[in-house]
Amino acid sequence: MGKNIAVVGAGCWGKNIIRNFYELGSLKVICDKREELKKIYKKKYPDINFTSSFSDVLSDSSIKGVVIATPEETHYTLVKKALLADKDVFVEKPLALKLEEGKDLAEIAKRKEKILMVGHILRYHPAVNKLKELITQGELGKIQYIYSNRLNIGRIRNKSNILWNFAPHDISIILFLLDEFPEIVFSTGGSYLQPKIFDVTLTSLDFPSGVKAHIFVSWLHPFKEQKLVVVGSRKMAVFDDVNEEKLLLYPHKIEWVKRVPVAQKANSEIVPLEMEEPLKLECEHFINCVRKRITPKTDSREGLEVLRVLQASQESLENGEKVYIKNGEVKNFFVHPTSIVDRDCEIGEETKIWHFSHILKGSRIGKNCHIGQNVVIGPDVSIGNKVKIQNNVSVYKGVTLEDDVFCGPSCVFTNVINPRSAIPRMDELKPTLVKKGATIGANATVICGNTIGKYAFIGAGAVVTKDVPDYALFFGNPAKLKGWICECGARLEFKGDFAKCRICEKRYKMMGKDKVISIK
Repeated sequence: MGKNIAVVGAGCWGKNIIRNFYELGSLKVICDKREELKKIYKKKYPDINFTSSFSDVLSDSSIKGVVIATPEETHYTLVKKALLADKDVFVEKPLALKLEEGKDLAEIAKRKEKILMVGHILRYHPAVNKLKELITQGELGKIQYIYSNRLNIGRIRNKSNILWNFAPHDISIILFLLDEFPEIVFSTGGSYLQPKIFDVTLTSLDFPSGVKAHIFVSWLHPFKEQKLVVVGSRKMAVFDDVNEEKLLLYPHKIEWVKRVPVAQKANSEIVPLEMEEPLKLECEHFINCVRKRITPKTDSREGLEVLRVLQASQESLENGEKVYIKNGEVKNFFVHPTSIVDRDCEIGEETKIWHFSHILKGSRIGKNCHIGQNVVIGPDVSIGNKVKIQNNVSVYKGVTLEDDVFCGPSCVFTNVINPRSAIPRMDELKPTLVKKGATIGANATVICGNTIGKYAFIGAGAVVTKDVPDYALFFGNPAKLKGWICECGARLEFKGDFAKCRICEKRYKMMGKDKVISIK
């Protein structure tokens, strides 16, 4: 292939990348603005060009691949320039510091038909790939949970935090091992040295399969630790990148004695590996991708997946809330930490779910809804957009709320007409439909099997035992028709068959004693 690789950034990690590309016979240019490094590298690699100009690298047609090993905040700008200059790019983690920037880089690489590889080095580690093989073969059984520690007392950044500096490696490994994407991310941490720059973070990932993962990273730790533990139903595996034995298996068993689980410990087993330096394997892979025009293992797609998790983790750190992800995209809604949203639920954008509420499986809640405290919804309930459900309301299976419905505090829905505790009657549910714009007052009760018409208004404490027409005002026990009401909530006064709202001036027509329609 010849010498056609330029490495941009010759600092702490860059020096290792330079060494490997030099030993592989592919390094042509070292680029760094720090002139004090020039003498050092000229002495160590006398046959390699050194430049302080990134533009010179981009304008050199003999350079086919550019490696970006500069601080994280420069990645987007430098990678974009390199791609637009028709260079293949290998960028250290993370791909960028914003998801939209990462997407932009991926789109440019696709359009220009260029290689874009992200430096998730542990994907090239022989121990990690062996661990993936063991999981795939079922050696560990059903994976139950994973946790990783990446800790050190090391170089502390003043622009990016520990999450973005350390956690990309562990996120990359966990996504690779599980071959699925998390649906809930929650992060917490502490800033001790510099305001708003986290020195320690703990991130929890919930996956659709039920696996949970935890990532603990810190640059305020008394010793170096890089350890990942995978717990399966048959065996446990430990990847320890600091120790000489990189991968161990623990065939511990849990026996049930007198209906109590008792751990039966077993000796660890060393997993034999053909070890090579992971960075060398990574550099070789980039050279091979450039030469053969093949997709890297850690391509832009994989880089974007890690970036999505990082961004969700950062959002959780800042807001102190769980972040929900659907189909790989962060969902922009709020769920208070005391509330629970079951799997297989859909929550619309900008919806807020407050304290001690529970959304049961299969439920669908639209956009811009406000769910108050101590609310239960579901299972399998459908709620439209801009619905407000005040405190202490249960919306059971069989109830449907269309757009703009208002449910007052402690209002009640039933779904079985003659419930008995000892007799299951879920197959006898009678559906209740609350149409668009209707209001149900505080402490009102809606007996199942009835429909509340659009923009109808149910007074506080009412007991609804029959269908309610559109625009009807119902109250009492049992609730009866007491008049008619406008879409804006003002009571209508009819003169003959016609009424005009005194507030919003909408007009209505009486179509018989039990029907009113809106007219222009």
